Amino acid sequence: MDPLTPLETLCRIILRAREYEAQTASDYDRNEDPDNVDDEQEGALSVLEDDINSSVEEELQAAFEDLGEDQLAEVIAFAWVGQGTYDASDWDEAMEEAQSLVSDGTAGAIEELMEQPMLASVLESGLAAFDLSCSGIGEMS
Repeated sequence: MDPLTPLETLCRIILRAREYEAQTASDYDRNEDPDNVDDEQEGALSVLEDDINSSVEEELQAAFEDLGEDQLAEVIAFAWVGQGTYDASDWDEAMEEAQSLVSDGTAGAIEELMEQPMLASVLESGLAAFDLSCSGIGEMS
C-alpha cells in the first residue's frame, strides 16, 4: 500500500505526537498530611505541566492543519487501524468513515487526533499493519 501522505510526513507526525505525550510532573506545594502516602503518590501522578508542551502541541496541530482533507482522513484511518477499531482488511471502510468525519469539519477531526491516547503508538501500529515503518526515515546515511 502506498499512502496518500508521504511516509516522511507521517513519521514527523508520530515524532511530534511522541514529544507531545511526554509530559513531566510539576513541582507543587504538598500541604496534605505527609503520612498519607496514597494521596502523595496519587497527586504526583495527576499533576502535569501543560506549558512545557505548548510549542510541541502547536507544531502537531499545525502538521495536521497542513494536510489535505484526504491526507487527514488517512491519518485518522491509520490511527483507527492501530487502535483496533478497524482491521487492515477493512481499510476502505475506515477511510470512508474518516472522510465522513473530515467532511464534517477538519477542526473536529484534528481535535479527535489530538485527544487520541497514545497517538504515536497507534499510528505506528496502523502503519505496521500495512508493513510501513518509520525505521530509517530522517536518519543520515
